Amino acid sequence: MTECTTESLDFGRIGRRSIVADFDGGKLTSDAGALLLQQVDQRLGLIDAINDCIPDPRDPRYVIHSQRTMLGQRIIGIAQGYEDLNDHQSMRKDAALQVAAGCPPESEQPLASPPTLCRLENRVTRKTIVDLHRVMVDQFLDSYQQPPAEITLDFDATDDPIHGDQEGRFFHGYYRHYCFLPLYIFCGEQILCSYLRPSKIDGAKHSRAIVKLLVEYIRQRWPEVKIVIRGDGGFCRWKLMRWCDRHDVGYVFGMGANKRIAKHIAPLMNEAEVRFLWTGEKQRLFGETEYAAKSWDRPRRVVMKAERMIEGTNPRFIVTNLPDAPAELYDNNYVLRGEMENRIKEQQLMLFADRTSCHDFLANQFRLMLSSFAYVLIQGLRRVALVGTKMEKAQVSTIRTKILKVAARVRISVRRVVFQMASCFPHQALFRVIHQAILKPG
Repeated sequence: MTECTTESLDFGRIGRRSIVADFDGGKLTSDAGALLLQQVDQRLGLIDAINDCIPDPRDPRYVIHSQRTMLGQRIIGIAQGYEDLNDHQSMRKDAALQVAAGCPPESEQPLASPPTLCRLENRVTRKTIVDLHRVMVDQFLDSYQQPPAEITLDFDATDDPIHGDQEGRFFHGYYRHYCFLPLYIFCGEQILCSYLRPSKIDGAKHSRAIVKLLVEYIRQRWPEVKIVIRGDGGFCRWKLMRWCDRHDVGYVFGMGANKRIAKHIAPLMNEAEVRFLWTGEKQRLFGETEYAAKSWDRPRRVVMKAERMIEGTNPRFIVTNLPDAPAELYDNNYVLRGEMENRIKEQQLMLFADRTSCHDFLANQFRLMLSSFAYVLIQGLRRVALVGTKMEKAQVSTIRTKILKVAARVRISVRRVVFQMASCFPHQALFRVIHQAILKPG
């Protein structure tokens, strides 16, 4: 007689056959694609570098789960779509996650439990956070074989809703809820900073200090690189611009409208209005002026866009120290910063950077960085193996669904661990291409 350990689920009949399901399949996994992330990590040296930044105060005599294994478990788990620590109560026995974290797939010795992972999150220090950001920037620098001539660093802040009475809990008037206000910095598709802040501050708070640290660190490796920073009107702060002017750093920032600057753009707006009434088509005119708010140390170049659409007028202003023509500067530089919002969306919605539900503020900062490192891992997969494929521009959720979430049966012998992936997996050819690309010397 067959001995069942779980209750069967009845799904009716097809012809003479009844359709039933249970959870007694044995060594199966839905995450065989995690093996690719393990290979990417070995190539990047990411988790080893993270591990070197975090002191481990535990007595080695009583340690079962190494810190490096726990970091791999957590970061690859996030990349695979498991945002909560509670997910690891069952996932700690998943063979694919065990192997990806660097452990043998043994049911008798599963990965770390949620309480153990929680203790890891709560022992980081401020120095650890600084060192981890250095790892993040090193990953960016190491991704180039030759120093680029120019890089643009995009700055943006976003809301991170909180989950209870946590450290740093404040209500934000613009977002209309209690939240944190993390600052993100990207260069293209690569992340350089994910800095958690309370929401009671100005959105540009600490940006000048972070720019200073980033520029100095990058120029140690790339002394000749031209650096441009870019952000919306929330970063248009004269002290930040003054520092950039003094240290040969370019900037392009949005700027809010006011009565004084409106007088400068009025002739352009009038001309755009006349052209619109004459043609009935949208009109865009560009100009520039010298302008200084009362708090600024000196006047600066302001590029103006006078736009008249069917819906109405749309004046826009940017302040910059770059010499490019106004239309080129606006269309080919400033508006490109909007692409960063897609990167933040990947962080918040697809890699669960908003799961900052610890009570301790530093623990939540560490959680934010774990999500960012999961992004670094997947971005490494993009850069190393997906260039030239149909998945080259795919977002994190698409990569996860089509490449990382792969069903497999796990067969374990003395000499081998075999992941027998589903025969009907529709992306087999791409999976093989990715595997070969990762193994190819960089």
